[in-house]
Formats: sequence, structure tokens, C-alpha cells
Amino acid sequence: MVADRRQSILAAALNAMTSIRTTACQFPDGIRCRGFTLIELLVVMAIVATLLSLVAPRYFNSLEKAKEAVLRQDLSIMRQAIDQFYSDTGKYPIDLMELVDKRYLRNIPIDPFTESDKTWIEVPPQNETESGVYNVHTGHKGRASDGMFYEEW
Repeated sequence: MVADRRQSILAAALNAMTSIRTTACQFPDGIRCRGFTLIELLVVMAIVATLLSLVAPRYFNSLEKAKEAVLRQDLSIMRQAIDQFYSDTGKYPIDLMELVDKRYLRNIPIDPFTESDKTWIEVPPQNETESGVYNVHTGHKGRASDGMFYEEW
């Protein structure tokens, strides 16, 4: 049904564009001018606006989903680096920068929502005898498309 609607809109736009005629006028000195009427321009603008209103919401939803995918990947990479560090040294890193200094990460990823590498929340281990960074969460407050809060990922 939506595809039929799109096809009819596109067909109407195509018909409007092919049937647009230029108006001819003649100045007293014999120079001809050609152009579109205001109605023709308004029809084309209405068609373009209709098409944009169909496409824009999907575009912004895809941007949000892409940011969520990047956030999940960044969290996974940092958590793997923390686990590898613990496996190699027997202790957790003091902070995320230690993972970069010891070359477990090339750099601290930039949070796609806050657009900063300083907003990561470093979670200490639950065991009180150990210190360092056991886990990491985003500092962005908000809900994901699946309904969970980003900070719970």
C-alpha cells in the first residue's frame, strides 16, 4: 500500500515535470522571455516537500540506530581490552588511559552520543580488595530504541 502511494506520488511528480510548460512573452523590442509560472513552481515545491516528509523520519531513525551500533561496539572493545589486561597482569587497569598506555587500545573511543572520550563511566570491581576499572558504561542519559537506558548497557 505504501509502495503504491509512493509510485502514485512519483508518477504525479513526473507528470507535473513533463507537462510544465514555459510561458512565452514578448518585450516591445522583440526580445522573448521564458519562465515558469508561480503555480507551476508551487506545485513542484509541494511535491518535493511531500517526498521529503516521507524520507526525513527514516533518515533520522537510521542515524540513531547507527549511533547505538557504534556505542555497543565501543563498549564491547573496551570491555575486551579490560578483560585482556586483567588476564595478562592479574589486576584491573587504574583507568582507561592505562589501556592506551599499555597498548591494549589505540585510543579511548569517542562516545557517539556525547561526542567526547571523557564521558565514559568507569565502574570499579565489586570485590573490595581489588581496585581499578572493572567495567565501563556511557555517560549519556537517555533511552535506546529497545527501551533500555544507555547507561545500563
